[in-house]
Amino acid sequence: MQENYVIGIDAGGTKVAYGLFDGSGRLIDRIQHPTDAGTDGPAFAGTVIESVHAFTAKHGLAPADLWGIGLCMPSFILWEEGRILMTSAMPGIKDFPMRDYLRQRLGTRVALDNDSNAAALAEYRHGAGRGGRHMVYVALGTGIGSGIIIDGKLFQGSYGWAGECGHMLATPDEGLLCGCENRGCFMSYASGRHLPDRVREKLRCGAKSCLEGCDCSGESVLAAYEKGDKLAMEIVAQTAHYIAVCVFNMYQLLNINTFVFGGGLVHFGEALFGPLRREFDAYNHIPLPVYFKTAELKQDFGIIGAAELIREVV
Repeated sequence: MQENYVIGIDAGGTKVAYGLFDGSGRLIDRIQHPTDAGTDGPAFAGTVIESVHAFTAKHGLAPADLWGIGLCMPSFILWEEGRILMTSAMPGIKDFPMRDYLRQRLGTRVALDNDSNAAALAEYRHGAGRGGRHMVYVALGTGIGSGIIIDGKLFQGSYGWAGECGHMLATPDEGLLCGCENRGCFMSYASGRHLPDRVREKLRCGAKSCLEGCDCSGESVLAAYEKGDKLAMEIVAQTAHYIAVCVFNMYQLLNINTFVFGGGLVHFGEALFGPLRREFDAYNHIPLPVYFKTAELKQDFGIIGAAELIREVV
């Protein structure tokens, strides 16, 4: 039946991906376009509306034929109202009623939540977290965040942004300024978005590296690391340190022993996770098992999770 179709939309810092799912949850098709980091709420919503119209027309559907649309974003979201308060990757989207704006213009159900919450649902139900009771999904990509599953249910907190671990403060008022409008959060030290900034800062201070003159992206840093470049090795070690501290703090706070890691920085593999695990274990003085797992849903975890959001609320 047409009304069982769902579109999951994953709006990240670099791209916006759309997945069309049938009533059994099977992914039928996906499209994507680059993220406009300078956009505002109405402009972003307009792009989503145009893309949904094109996507549904391609498959002979109208938006009103859909069961619903799930949208996840790297944002502080007032969940019950469907209002975006702040988006570090797209700072122009502030205090905007995204859910109702889209719902009114598309004529279908819309669910909105943080991208890490959506990824947590996806991995818990279909990926590395299957069969467990509790789980923390840790997103290590353009940004850093987490989604928390307790007793099989997504924990959202009082307002909706439980799990914003990337914006916990590591060095308050010191370091790079993040889109959250604070200095010294974990995201500013260990995210893909700020990695080039950290490299360039070191180069400006006189560090010598084969990274001089390149884009300083994660791929470039990993390639330099594999060549034994001293600066690249320092940057990777620093990233591992701050992620280890962040994860250890979550473990102490929540006492959840399963962490599933996803996002682009997972491709750093042992270069990142070797020191990360060793540092975590050095902090942990109680000899009970803590499991680090790699996300299983690859590049589609965001759209799968976004589709799960609409199934969760209707």
